[in-house]
Order: sequence, then structure tokens, then C-alpha cells
Amino acid sequence: MTDPQTWDVVVVGAGPAGASAALAARRAGAGRVLLLDREDFPRDKSCGDGIAPHVLDVLGELGAADVVAGWTPLQHLDLSRGERLVSGRMARPVWVIPRTVFDSRLVDHAVEAGAVLLRHRVRRVTHDGEAHVLDDLLRARVVVGADGANSAVRSTLGLPRTARRAVALRGYAPTTPARRGRQVIRYGDRTQPSYAWAFDRGDGWSNVGYGELAGTQQPTRGLMLDQLEQLLPGTVDGARDWRGHHLPLSGWGWSTDQPDGAVLLAGDAAGLVNPMTGEGIYYAVATGASAGRAVARSVAAGRAAAAGALHRDTVGRLLSRHLHHTWLAARLCRRPSIIDAGITAAGRDARAFDALVELGLGDGRITPRLAGALATGLVRN
Repeated sequence: MTDPQTWDVVVVGAGPAGASAALAARRAGAGRVLLLDREDFPRDKSCGDGIAPHVLDVLGELGAADVVAGWTPLQHLDLSRGERLVSGRMARPVWVIPRTVFDSRLVDHAVEAGAVLLRHRVRRVTHDGEAHVLDDLLRARVVVGADGANSAVRSTLGLPRTARRAVALRGYAPTTPARRGRQVIRYGDRTQPSYAWAFDRGDGWSNVGYGELAGTQQPTRGLMLDQLEQLLPGTVDGARDWRGHHLPLSGWGWSTDQPDGAVLLAGDAAGLVNPMTGEGIYYAVATGASAGRAVARSVAAGRAAAAGALHRDTVGRLLSRHLHHTWLAARLCRRPSIIDAGITAAGRDARAFDALVELGLGDGRITPRLAGALATGLVRN
């Protein structure tokens, strides 16, 4: 890449958001699509590795639902805090797939669809009056920023980093017999929401970790390992591949994060991570697909600058109400009594259990039934 090259679309970041954007753009008829990432694939990412069914709903429309092939679906969730525990069967299965596998498969789909993959770390995006210029090497009619929590593309728009963040530590540990076939979440006593998890991958190993809301004093690696072992005894011993990361938690909405114009944001770069659970893959895939389609439509119409508004409107219709509800739920969950009430409610009412799962993993709402069950749980507790 020694001379500037002009592309219809340059996608920065080849994680789930970026690969979905490139794939959707090509499926929607976009011309020259370039997918950039600073690392070679396969590569690891710190993550809970949970793939919600909503992810496959989006990828199925793009012909990529086979990314979960060969991995075992899970349907059981254990949720607890202190002595309170609910164990239930989720309405739809989830998968736990290492990002080394999931991300590579999604990138392969994008490349097979015609996107070009190159290794390059983007540091600067400018505009020369006709196109966007990336590091004085590449020109693009439209740029999709899918380059994570510390997005360089987001910075070029003058947008600040997402204010509320969580910090988490993840590893892989042998799956214990008691946790086989399950996703286990156990809330702790520190700044809420804070919890430890163990998600069975189905191959003898589990994704394990601990995360909490980041405050003025961020937890150390040692503290997080101590919390994980305290909440899920026996998890740390024998675990490997520890990685820490920050999560930019979603706020009330995201419309102010996506301006008009030909620079679009998706996934973590857009500040889209569920503030209750830290789940972000569904948001990444959904907003990536939206960005790719918006880009293809706008470029085909000769109106590249219309892509940003189109993408913002699409994501707003898809996620706006859900983001309002997760924002409210995350603030309510700062009170341990609300978490206890939620566990109590989910244990007494299967539909409340399903609503909590949907709110934490997909695009759910605080339904009237869930609100009533929470109120009843508060009284009972």
C-alpha cells in the first residue's frame, strides 16, 4: 500500500462488526470493499464468547449462519447472588465459541463474498474534498469504523470515548461436571453490576472470567482473579490464556454518536455494549450489517454522504427502545436488592426468566410482567 487507492468502502476493524459490515455491503451489491485489521487472523480477543441466537438471525440473512457449525448449543442458565439461585432453560439456545474461531469464520465469509482483507492499523482519517483518506495511503467514498473501544475512526469524528465503562478479565478453564452444558453467572458484592461467569464451550473447556463497572479506582488483575475464585471456587486453578479488556457501555441512546456523512460507526466503536451484561456481539453484528447495507445503498445512488443518516435511522428503529430499557435496568441493578429481586422473580415466573434473558442477551424490554415480578420480588425479599 504505497500509493493511494480508491475504494467504495473501507471497513476499519475485522471483528464481528467489521466483518459483518463488509459481508453485508458485498451482499447488497457494493463494489470495491476493503476490510482492514491491525492483526492477522485467527487472533484472540478478550470476550465471554457467548453467541446469542439473535446473532444468527442477522447472519442467517447474510448467508453466514454456519459460523456456529460443530459447536454445542447451550440452553441452561444458572443465575445467582449469595444464597439466591435460579436455574432455568432458555427459550432459545446460545453458543460459546472462542473468538479465534468465530471471528475468523466471519472474516472468511466476507472475503468469499468479495471483500479484500489487508493487515493495516489505521491511525488517521482525513477528507481531501472528494473522499476520505486513511493514513495518506487509501481513499474511500465511505468509511465504516468498527475498530473497537479505542476507535481511531471515532476520534476523527471528534466524539469522546464512552463515559461509562466496565473492565473484565477472561480465561479458559477445564469444565467441571457441575457446570457442564451450562452458562453460570454469579453476582458479587462489589460495585454493581459485578459478576463472575463460567460458560461451557462444549469441548471440555469453559470461558471463565470476572467483570465489574469501572470506577475511579479500577480493579487490579489480582483482585479480579480473587473475586472469580471467591464466587466460583476452583475456577482459577488450571485456567490459561488470561486477557483483560475494557467495555464501552451503552447509554440511553446512540443517535448522537452517529453523525450525518460518510463515516459510520458499528459495535464497540459506536459505544454499543449491553450495560447489564457486557454482551456486545449481537450489537456488533446487527450494527455492522446495518452499516454495510446503508453504505451499499448510498454509494449505488451516488449519495455516499447519506449513508450516516440512513445507518442511524436503521439502528435507531432496531435498538432505540431496547437501549432505553437496558440503560434503566443497569441503573436499577446498582442496588443489590434489585438483583436479588430479579433472581427471585425469575425463579417464580418462567416468563420473567425469559424476559431477563432477552434483556441481557438480545433486544428485550422491561415488560409489564417483568416489572410486576420485580416489584413482587422486592416485597418478598
